[in-house]
Amino acid sequence: MKEILRLENIYFSYEKKHPALENISLRVAEGERIALLGNNGAGKSTFFLCCNGILKPDSGNIYLKGQKLTGNRKDTLALHENVGLIFQDSDHQIIGSTVETEISFGPMNLKLAPCEIKERTEKAIADMDLKNLRTRAPQYLSGGEKKRVAIADILAMNPSLLLLDEPASCLDSANTRLLEENLEKFSLRGFPLIIATHDVDFAWKWAKRILIFHQGRLIADDSPEKIFARKSLLSMCGLAQPLLYQTGELLGMNPLPKTMEELSLHISSSPA
Repeated sequence: MKEILRLENIYFSYEKKHPALENISLRVAEGERIALLGNNGAGKSTFFLCCNGILKPDSGNIYLKGQKLTGNRKDTLALHENVGLIFQDSDHQIIGSTVETEISFGPMNLKLAPCEIKERTEKAIADMDLKNLRTRAPQYLSGGEKKRVAIADILAMNPSLLLLDEPASCLDSANTRLLEENLEKFSLRGFPLIIATHDVDFAWKWAKRILIFHQGRLIADDSPEKIFARKSLLSMCGLAQPLLYQTGELLGMNPLPKTMEELSLHISSSPA
C-alpha cells in the first residue's frame, strides 16, 4: 500500500523535564483503519497535533508521501492540507457565520480558484448530508450536527489522511451510528483513518490496526486480535477487553465476533 505519512523517532515536550512524546515511529498507508488507544495524558492528542503540523517536534523526522519534511512554512502548510484533524470539541474549529461559509473557509485559504472552492464545498456538504443546514449558524446546531460540519471542513481541504480525536464523544446513539456510517464510507474510498478513542468496543469492531500510547510512548502496534489478547498490557494502560471479545472467548468462538450479528448467528446455529 502507498505510504501517506511516516514518523521516525519523534520527540516533543511542552516542558523539557516532562516529555509528551518519546521516540514515536510509525508508518500510515492508504486505506488503513487505525484506532489509537491510551489513558488520559498518554500523548494521543499531542501526537495528532504533531502529525498535522500544529506542533513542531523537538527532534525526529516526518515524511509526507515519501518526502522528508524540513519544518519550513511550505512543508507545514502541506501537512495542514494533507493531514486533516477533527478535534474532540467541534467548537474549537468552527468559526464561520453559516455552515456553507464555514466549509468554504479552508479551500479559500488554499487560494484555490472560485470554481474549485465551490466544487469542494458542495461535495463536502453532500458527503456529510448538510444541504438543509447550509444557511444555518453553526454555533446553534446540535452536537452531532456540529461534528458533521467539522468533518466537512476537513473534507473540503481534500486531505490524504484523516485524524479524529474522540469523534463520538457527547453524541447520542443516532448520531454515533451516523458517524460510523460516514467513517465506513470514507474507508471504502481509501481514506486512511486514525481515530483516538477510549471506546474499546468500537476499536474492536471497526479497526484493522491498533496503536496504544502510554506515558508518551507507542508501546503496542498490532492487530485488534493480538492487542486485546494481551491482558497485562491492557491492565497497565487502564483498558479492558471488548465485551464481544470476552463473550466470544467464553463461547469458544473462532474467529471472535466483531458485531452483535456475528454473535447472534453463532448462537442461533449452535446445537441446543
